[in-house]
Amino acid sequence: MDSKLKETRIGGSVAYDGSFLKVTRDQVSLPDGAATFREYIKHPGAVVVLAILDDGSVLLERQYRYPLRRVFIELPAGKIDPGEDILACAKRELQEETGYTASDWQFVTTIHNAIAYSDEHLDLFIARGLSAGPAKLDDGEFLETFSATLPEMLEMVRSGQITDVKTIIGAFWLDKLSAGAWKLG
Repeated sequence: MDSKLKETRIGGSVAYDGSFLKVTRDQVSLPDGAATFREYIKHPGAVVVLAILDDGSVLLERQYRYPLRRVFIELPAGKIDPGEDILACAKRELQEETGYTASDWQFVTTIHNAIAYSDEHLDLFIARGLSAGPAKLDDGEFLETFSATLPEMLEMVRSGQITDVKTIIGAFWLDKLSAGAWKLG
């Protein structure tokens, strides 16, 4: 069935090779035999941490995002380094960005947030048993952390205060899990 939809790479090249992102331009053969081009961003992938404090509130961040020239409310997250285990990355990013470490980690799911123009994937984890410590922000990284209850977080989604897709999806997962509607595998 999928063979009727599959596009096959004929050739291509890297159109832009940056220190973080690469843009690829491939020529592809479409299912009807016609040829066209596909341009997409190659991304190493990232992790997202749904960090639950002992009082049940969710750890969030406020961070300025240059492409949209504004501060966003987000869950802690970060890029996977080459060869890095995804759980190790989640632990590293939580500590670097927030100072917290966690004793209990659970994998939630993998999402693809920009399938039309990027191969980026995000691996979501729940972190519990948090212990506070000093943040170790990367050079040039500036953010503020705060916590919100799940109902407060969902209201921020509803009202448009949270528009970041990974954070919205994380909030919906937390809502379904806390209601007992979904279980982790």
